[in-house]
Amino acid sequence: MFQAGDQVMVISCADKPRAKGKVGRIVDEVPPGPLTEGRWTVTGLGWSIGSALCHSHELTKAGR
Repeated sequence: MFQAGDQVMVISCADKPRAKGKVGRIVDEVPPGPLTEGRWTVTGLGWSIGSALCHSHELTKAGR
């Protein structure tokens, strides 16, 4: 489970494959629901990538 502000590394991301290997931060204050199809919003992945929606299994914690 992730919390807003958690630093995560993208292992893979069906939404944005170019985000793989990048480190960003979780935006969501609550666990993702039906609107995002259960995906977390990750930001700070780089100006050319923007934000990405990733499933939990596509992310790993990289710090706080």
